[in-house]
Amino acid sequence: MDYLERAREVFDIEIAGIRKVMQSLDGGFTAAVDAMLSAIAGGGKVVVAGVGKNWHIGNKMAATFTSTGTPAVALHPIEAMHGDFGILGDRDILLALSYSGASDELIALLQPVKRKGVPIIALTGALDSPLAQHADIIVSVKVDQEACPFNMAPTASTTATLALGDALAMVLLDARGFRIEDYAKLHPGGAIGRTLLLRVEDVMRTGERSAIVASGSTVRDALIAMTRARAGCVAIVEDDSTLAGIMTDGDLRRHLIATPNLVDRPVEEVMTRNPITLTRDQLALEILNIYEKHNIDDLIVVDAQNRVIGAVDIQDMPKLKIL
Repeated sequence: MDYLERAREVFDIEIAGIRKVMQSLDGGFTAAVDAMLSAIAGGGKVVVAGVGKNWHIGNKMAATFTSTGTPAVALHPIEAMHGDFGILGDRDILLALSYSGASDELIALLQPVKRKGVPIIALTGALDSPLAQHADIIVSVKVDQEACPFNMAPTASTTATLALGDALAMVLLDARGFRIEDYAKLHPGGAIGRTLLLRVEDVMRTGERSAIVASGSTVRDALIAMTRARAGCVAIVEDDSTLAGIMTDGDLRRHLIATPNLVDRPVEEVMTRNPITLTRDQLALEILNIYEKHNIDDLIVVDAQNRVIGAVDIQDMPKLKIL
């Protein structure tokens, strides 16, 4: 048996399943989004229910909804029939997951839901199933085959259902005007929260920790300033404190061999003019994006008049636990 060939076959089957569900999207998906938006606007939440593998898929869906601004919770149909039904509020909407649409535990839940007057959205691969017949809105997750050689173990179908849940979450995010600032508020802990909540002014070096020299200084002067500040760069400023350029450790190394008597040369011969800069109110996430995109380690912070007010050094990022 060729393990890699079999693994790639599984990937191909699951990709094909996702593609089929994507191509099957129709008015049912649009109606589901509108119904979920209406429930949220009315103070309700999305309650995701499923059994077996779909219970786990439902938990992930609920977590993604909640983390992107759509209040949601997972409800296990069996536990619902033994007290947890109280999780479902009158203003909520039920997102029911069942590929066969015939899971006994899930079907048993539908009558109490209907009596409560809560709308039901079915994510199913069987459009004539009991679940589909009870649902107010149907979204197809039908795939041609499972990756299981017996076409039994939920694989391609659960992957496609999960992808559909992500599609719902992202469309809802856009429709509700959810912003990165809103995302930050929902992720106050960990690296994600720090990069989204911290701003440049929270991480930048100022005062003696920020190396600055006047235009006309020598490379030697710039090196002394960098050494004193223990910084990887120095800002070169005009008489009015506006930024003229930046010299980094990298600039120094690139010129060291090619330029005789480098330390006595004017710093303008080594510095980078019109460097990428930051403002104090930018998010820490933007710093990381700039580092990655431009492959640089040091950034100067300027005010609205392009006056230097500090610097951000990549070596400080691990200390702040945002890199």
